[in-house]
Amino acid sequence: MSTPLLVRDADEVLLGFTTALRAAGVAVTQDRTRTYLDAVALVGIADRDATRTAGRATLCATPEDVERHDRVFDEWFGRDNTAPTLRPRGAQPRTGVGLLPDDQGDGAGADPDDDPVRAAASAAEVLRHRDVATLDATERALLAGMFASLRVRLPRRATARRTPRRRGDVDASRTLRASLRRMGEPDRIRHRRRATRNRRVVLLVDVSGSMSGYADALLRLAHRISAASGSAAGEVEVFTLGTRLTRITRPLRLRDPDRALAAAGEVVPDWSGGTRLGETLQAFLDRHGQRGMARGAAVVVFSDGWERGEPQLLGEQVARLHRLAHTVVWVNPHRGKDGYAPVQQGIVAVLPHVDHFLAGHSLATFAELTEVLADA
Repeated sequence: MSTPLLVRDADEVLLGFTTALRAAGVAVTQDRTRTYLDAVALVGIADRDATRTAGRATLCATPEDVERHDRVFDEWFGRDNTAPTLRPRGAQPRTGVGLLPDDQGDGAGADPDDDPVRAAASAAEVLRHRDVATLDATERALLAGMFASLRVRLPRRATARRTPRRRGDVDASRTLRASLRRMGEPDRIRHRRRATRNRRVVLLVDVSGSMSGYADALLRLAHRISAASGSAAGEVEVFTLGTRLTRITRPLRLRDPDRALAAAGEVVPDWSGGTRLGETLQAFLDRHGQRGMARGAAVVVFSDGWERGEPQLLGEQVARLHRLAHTVVWVNPHRGKDGYAPVQQGIVAVLPHVDHFLAGHSLATFAELTEVLADA
């Protein structure tokens, strides 16, 4: 029986192809990737020649790139002349519908292993749920390309400023001024509501030895969340925790994720070292949080909770953080694994002071985190 596939799998297959193309030497940027997805959604991958042309037009800059593109295209999608249809993003998928509608093509309902794109889509779905610490180099490269499929929305908060709206509180001043302009004749009632803006998000990423298998994926996630703020400064702040506190907000502002991670690696001195969560959280609160960075913010801590220092100090600092922040989310890579129990002293100390305790070991759990963050 074939595995039901969602339409989103098509995007993930195409993103995997762009990652493979980048590994082959083609300079594929995020902007080119987005343009490629839009182009293929427009022409539909049922038209193999159009899909190949879309890749050449959006992903390639030189004749050498075109040659590499065609070679990787044939290896990635196979050399046959059929491919399933890609619905435009935003269309409502039917339950259990795969990449190829049941009423199109002779291959509908066939074993997904007989269709290279179906097989690749199924593999992409499996990869979404794999523990990132267990992936090999090739799988990590494929997963890196799939981070662009995460839909990130920053949380919103109300501001003191009120702006005109069709519904809301009566704006007496504007209503009166409109009436005066009409020489006292009654006019329609004006309304106003409080405006909203993005709530600040603070990401604290544990890069100690026990978290080394997850550090790359977590920083890619941090880069994806940072990109959601656009050009607005201060909306997303990122720090690493280990034996010391390091601010990496600026390097993660680079648009290319690989360059951003490389730049962050140059400024973090304590990769895969020890961890003193209590002391580093205290340093964050003393230097940044108490002065306003954490006030009213959504704070996400990525850590397994292994603490070499005093668990009591860690608990005190998380309680202090909870009093300042709007929401505190603790993401533990081991949370979603079978047999896990929060028995570490560090986790036991912080659980009473966090609003959400989430898993964070796979792309699927990262997607769940982005939903929680959007509603914070």
